[in-house]
Amino acid sequence: MPGEGLDAALKAAVEFKAQGIGSLLTRLGENVKNLSEAGDVVEHYESLFARVAQDGLDAEISVKPTQLGLDIDPAAAYSNLERLARAAAKTKSFLWIDMEGSAYTEPTLDLYRRLRADHPRTGIALQSYLHRTVDDVVKLLPLKPAIRLVKGAYAEPPAIAFAAKKDVDANYLALCTLMLPHVKQGKLRLVLATHDVELIARIERIARALGLERARMEVAMLYGIRADQQARLAREGFVVKDLISYGDAWYAWYLRRLAERPANVLFVARQLF
Repeated sequence: MPGEGLDAALKAAVEFKAQGIGSLLTRLGENVKNLSEAGDVVEHYESLFARVAQDGLDAEISVKPTQLGLDIDPAAAYSNLERLARAAAKTKSFLWIDMEGSAYTEPTLDLYRRLRADHPRTGIALQSYLHRTVDDVVKLLPLKPAIRLVKGAYAEPPAIAFAAKKDVDANYLALCTLMLPHVKQGKLRLVLATHDVELIARIERIARALGLERARMEVAMLYGIRADQQARLAREGFVVKDLISYGDAWYAWYLRRLAERPANVLFVARQLF
């Protein structure tokens, strides 16, 4: 994180824009306890959409459904998402829906399917480590969706998720192979949300074989991770966005991710050293 406050996140977004890199902004926090908290989150993001437009930033916004009240009232969560989708449209920006643990996969997909029908400036994150994701992609394709494909950072049982890294990577590649022709046809926006530059290179070779221009290849990475590779990819013509998290809920969020999935600890250690 560049800092806890929004101003630090926006300052980082300005710096990335100067390097030809866009931003994806998200305020940390999830599983709000009441709808009043969810309303505060919505108002925050509405003002952020306006601020991004006012400052001329190349920035989009990503939000977790449980920040918007999904645990409490799915109807209220959808209403909150609609407010944010309207704000994204008004400011010519884009709203992403994050994917949380597997207990939320189906409810989150339900929210997105409803939202996408009337709000084209919306996308959803899908996780390549889940066995079900290929079916989810196939079902979403008729909507001409936007999909940000991540590997997945939550602890999930082997019955529903690939445990070995090589299997997660193989499924990521297979999913992209399935989706790239739809990208070429203009029926899908695909964002490769991974720090695995070797995997990105393999996917880019497939895209090139399909006649897909590099300028239509999108990559997203986390703030502070592989900054040199982000800059390189941007120079080489990829569309690159840096996911910038901010907010005072970072400590509990960070520790929970490390505790949930030991591989996250190794990932952080590798970046530090």
